[in-house]
Amino acid sequence: MKKQDFIKAVAEAAETSNVEASKVINTAIEVITKELQNGGEVNITGFGVFKVSNRAARKGINPKTKEAIDIPASKSPAFKAGKTFKEAIKAA
Repeated sequence: MKKQDFIKAVAEAAETSNVEASKVINTAIEVITKELQNGGEVNITGFGVFKVSNRAARKGINPKTKEAIDIPASKSPAFKAGKTFKEAIKAA
């Protein structure tokens, strides 16, 4: 499902327009993004947790040259599904 399909499905389920559903979805994405940028996490009960995963700096090997390289520390977004969400998927 692409974003536009998702917006259309949400609009139909909420009995609202595609424009309103699009505003709500885009705003939710912006709020989650800003919270993660500020180092926080977003916990949606029954769905899951969005948080930032910190990866430590480490040594690696360039597969082409077999040369050792330094991989810098980095941050990446992570999502951990909640129990209710997991159970709903298993039951499907």
